[in-house]
Amino acid sequence: MQTENTVSITLPPDLLVKAQELAEQERRTISDLMSEALRKYIQRDAEWDALLERTRAKGRELGITDEGRVELLSDQYRREKQ
Repeated sequence: MQTENTVSITLPPDLLVKAQELAEQERRTISDLMSEALRKYIQRDAEWDALLERTRAKGRELGITDEGRVELLSDQYRREKQ
């Protein structure tokens, strides 16, 4: 039973050279390197989405409706900290 699939990607020459050098330094395959990079990208994207949702929820809780209000509150916070 095959647990992995083969895909073909196209990279600019300079990026391929860097990937090959990194794979060699870490004694791993390009495939391993690309798999890890994609996993990290997906994880970071999910973490960013979660952060945005928490931030937006807090903004709604505080009644923040636009960026101008954020700047106002930020300035107020800085003044109070001094």
